[in-house]
Amino acid sequence: MKLSRILSRSALGLVFLIVLGAVTGAAYNTLSLWHYRHQAGIPGNLYDVEGYAMHLYCTGQGSPTIVLDSGLGDDFTAWAKVQPVLSTLTRVCSYDRAGFGWSASRPGLRDADHISGELHQLVAKAGIQRPFVLMGHSIAGIYMRSYAAHYPGDLAGLVFVDGATPLQDDRVPAELRKIQQDQRRKMPLQKWLIAMGWYRMHGMCASVPPGFERYSIWIKADSCIPSQVDAIEAELDAEQVSGEETIHAGPFGALPILIFSRDPQVLPSNWPTAVAKGNAVVWEQMQEEAKGLSSQSRRIIAKDSDHAIQDDRTDLVNQEVAIFLEQVRQHREFADNHSTIEE
Repeated sequence: MKLSRILSRSALGLVFLIVLGAVTGAAYNTLSLWHYRHQAGIPGNLYDVEGYAMHLYCTGQGSPTIVLDSGLGDDFTAWAKVQPVLSTLTRVCSYDRAGFGWSASRPGLRDADHISGELHQLVAKAGIQRPFVLMGHSIAGIYMRSYAAHYPGDLAGLVFVDGATPLQDDRVPAELRKIQQDQRRKMPLQKWLIAMGWYRMHGMCASVPPGFERYSIWIKADSCIPSQVDAIEAELDAEQVSGEETIHAGPFGALPILIFSRDPQVLPSNWPTAVAKGNAVVWEQMQEEAKGLSSQSRRIIAKDSDHAIQDDRTDLVNQEVAIFLEQVRQHREFADNHSTIEE
């Protein structure tokens, strides 16, 4: 009986310590976020779009404006190495999709048509001069196709930064789909670990990558927010619908389109080599096909760059977008139209 009581009390003590640790960690994460948000303030402005706040951060002067759309899970700070430079040439506005950065979360399906419609309303509310150049990374490439299909009069050009392709999961290696599905299943656990302060206690919420120092306070104020996992899940779960909405979008006439693609020789280290190589072949095909979205298009393979070309080859992105901007201003056609080059 004594041993039984000792074990029972030990178990209760262990439960108490676990609960105490979880409560302490959650409080630590919540208070840290409050501190950084209070310190950072609101970068740029918030606009009411259908009853929900949407965040827009604009810098620079001139036209056409460049509107920046980030990849999955990223906020406007993803463009920290690009926006300040391009802002010396024209007006540049980066925004946060619903649930990311300073934009409020939204219920319902987070598909391409809803997302592009919200951006269209945000542009109008903010008084951004049209037509503008829409530039996006990764999954934003699908949303850009939806925008061009529904609001062609808004656009002076498109810039894809290793943009995703509609229904691409139907074409990538089956092994990669399994990896992605496994990552999706782990997201609820990751959300719980974020909420309990696990990542923050391990120093994963306040680190600032090299080159992002000028945005450091905003990065810290928007790291390890549990609700953002919900926003990622919502966009991933709508990816099939988004693909069906945009698979037949385009071509978009003579709308100038610039395409940046990752170097197919740079393979992701978190995938098995065979899977990464197989995906590189398919990705290269899809990137090349994107040139068919317009009679005026050009593709650049960013040598030595992984998926985040705006980080890995910032020099190339800033240089080529500046050239593209001048082409749009002067209504010039590409001298090397429909070309694919490596730089």
